[in-house]
Amino acid sequence: MPHYGGFWIRVLAYVIDYMILQVATSVLMAVGIVGALGAGEVSDMAAGVGLLGFYGLSIVLNWLYFALLESSKYQGTIGKQALKLVVTDERGDRISFGRATGRYFAKILSTMIMLIGFMMVGWTQKKQGLHDMICGTFVHKADDPNLARNTARVFE
Repeated sequence: MPHYGGFWIRVLAYVIDYMILQVATSVLMAVGIVGALGAGEVSDMAAGVGLLGFYGLSIVLNWLYFALLESSKYQGTIGKQALKLVVTDERGDRISFGRATGRYFAKILSTMIMLIGFMMVGWTQKKQGLHDMICGTFVHKADDPNLARNTARVFE
C-alpha cells in the first residue's frame, strides 16, 4: 500500500516553502526600494507601476519555485525535500513542468473554495487535494517502496 503524504506534514512543508519565498521576496522588495530611493523623486504613477511590477515578479517567482522544483529530479520543493516528500504522477514517476505548472495554478481553485481543496488531503483515501485530483498528482513519502524510482531497491 502506498505511503502518501498527509495533511499536516504537507502544511509544514508549505510553511517552510513560504518562509523561503518570503525571504526572497523581501530581498527583491528591498532592492526595489533602494533603487527607487536612488532614482530620486518618483511620481505616484511610477511608484504604482513599480509596485504592480513587483507583484507580477512575485507571482512568477512563486510559480517557478514550485513548478521547477516539483518537476525536477528532486520531485519537490525545499519544504517537501526537508520532510522527505515527493510529487508524482499516478504511476509514481516524476511529473513534467507542464503538469507542475497546472498543479500550481489549480491551487487557486483550492484556495477560492475557502481552502477546502487543501483540506481534502485530510479525508481523501489517497491524500489528494483538489489540485492533485485535477492534475493527476500524488504526494508520497520519498522512501515509499511503491514509487517507480524505488522499485529497483525493493527487489534487490
